[in-house]
Amino acid sequence: MTSAVQPGSDAEAILDRGVRKIGHMLRAREVSASEIARACLARIRRHDGHLNSFITVTEERALARAAQADAELARGVDRGPFHGIPYALKDNVDTAGILSSSHSRIFADRVPAEDAEVARRLAEAGGVLVGKTATFEFAIGGPAWDLPWPPARNPWNRDYLPGGSSSGSGAAVGAGFVPGAVGTDTGGSVRWPAAMCGVAGLKPTYGRVSRRGIHPNTYSLDHAGPLTRTVEDCALMLGAMAGHDPRDPGSIDVPVEDYAAALTGDVRGLRIGLVRHWYASDGHPEVVDAVDAAVAVLRSLGAAVEEIVLDPLQDYVDAKTTLSVSELYAVHEADLKTRPGEFGRHLRTRVIGGALIRAEDYIQAQRWRTELVTRAMAHFRRFDLLVTAGWLAPADPADPDGADFFRKRLLVTMPFSLTGMPALVVPCGLSSGGLPLSLQIGGRPFDEARVLRAGDAYQRATAWHHARPVLP
Repeated sequence: MTSAVQPGSDAEAILDRGVRKIGHMLRAREVSASEIARACLARIRRHDGHLNSFITVTEERALARAAQADAELARGVDRGPFHGIPYALKDNVDTAGILSSSHSRIFADRVPAEDAEVARRLAEAGGVLVGKTATFEFAIGGPAWDLPWPPARNPWNRDYLPGGSSSGSGAAVGAGFVPGAVGTDTGGSVRWPAAMCGVAGLKPTYGRVSRRGIHPNTYSLDHAGPLTRTVEDCALMLGAMAGHDPRDPGSIDVPVEDYAAALTGDVRGLRIGLVRHWYASDGHPEVVDAVDAAVAVLRSLGAAVEEIVLDPLQDYVDAKTTLSVSELYAVHEADLKTRPGEFGRHLRTRVIGGALIRAEDYIQAQRWRTELVTRAMAHFRRFDLLVTAGWLAPADPADPDGADFFRKRLLVTMPFSLTGMPALVVPCGLSSGGLPLSLQIGGRPFDEARVLRAGDAYQRATAWHHARPVLP
C-alpha cells in the first residue's frame, strides 16, 4: 500500500506540518490517519536505507492502528491532540510483541510481552507507532560498526553522525519520517541528537515521565522525552507521555500541566541566567556566534538576560561519569562476565571500568552531585530560566576509525542531567558546512511549561525550525 504514496504527494506535504496541524486536518476530515501513516511508511521506505534510523518498521501494525484512529474519529471518539499521529520509539523502550533490542547483539531476539509505560500512554493517546529506532548500544556504547545493525546517519549529511544515544529518533524526526519520536536521556541523549538533527528535544524533569519498561542505563539519572520538529509539538507529545507511574520507583506524583496552553509567545519579564562561559570557552566559534544571536532574540522579545557563572562543565561530567559507569556496570555485570564478546567494542570499553570503582568513590560522587545541584538551583532565586548552548560543536563525521568523542569534548547537556532539571534544545542556526546548531533552555524542576514557553517564543520569532535537509 505504501507504494501508492508518491514523493511530493499531498499526504507527504501534510506530514511536514507537524503534530498540531496534522491533528487539525484529521478532525476537519481533510486527511485521514491512514493516509498520513502511509506517507510516513513511504518516506521511510524511500530514504531510510541511506540513514539507518529504524531497526524495525511496524508497517502492518501502523496501518491497522491508523485505521482504528480513523474509525474512532468517525464515531466521535477523540483521544486528544496525539490521536492519529505517527511516532517512533527508541529501541530500548519495550513494545509487546515487537523486537526491543537496545541495538545490542545481547538482545537481538528479545520480544517483550508488555509495553513500557510510555509506549502504553502514547498508544492510549491515539498515537500510531510506525517503528523502533536505532540507538547507541544500550544507550551508551557510541556509534558502532560491529553490531547487527549499522549506526544511524545524520539527515543533513549522511557522512556525519546524528548524535546519540537517541540517534535514530533524532534522525527520523529530522528527516521527516515521523512528526515525533521518543528518546531517552541520561547525560544528553535526547538533546544531543535534537541539536545535531535540527529539531526540538526535551529532557523533562527527573520523574516526570515513567521509565518503567525502558532498559536502564543509569537508574539515578535516566529520563525519557520527546523529539519533534517544533517546540509546540514537543509540548503536545509531552502531554501524552507524562504522568505519575506508581510502578516506577523514580516517578514523582506531580499533576501534568496543559503544556500547549502555556505557549503564549510572550517572554516579557522572564529573568534568564545566561551561562555563557560553558560554550564561550569550549565551544566551536560558530556555536558561540549562533547562541549569542539566539540570546539577543530573547532579549529583543522582552526577556531580562544576565550572564552568570556556574561550576565548570568538567565538574558535572566527572561526577556524572563516576555515578553512571558504576550503575552501568551493575546493570551489565552478568553479561560482561559471561559473554563479553557479544557486546560492541565501544560499550565494553566504556563500561568495564565500573568494576574498579569503589563504593567510597560512588558515595563521594553522590555528595559532589548534591553540592553541584545545590549551587545550580540557588540561581533560581533570581532567575526563571537558564540558557546556554545545546551542544558545543556541529555533528561529528561518521568515521568507524575515529577517536572516542566522549573523551574529546565536554558535554554541555550534562549539568541539566545531573540536576534533574527540565532542559529543551531548539535549532538556532546552521554551520558553514550546513549542519544544525542549537540553543538549550533549562528551568526549575517540573517547570516544563515555562521552558517550553521560552522555546516556542524563540521559534515564533525565528525560522531555523523551518529549515529542512535534502534527503539522499
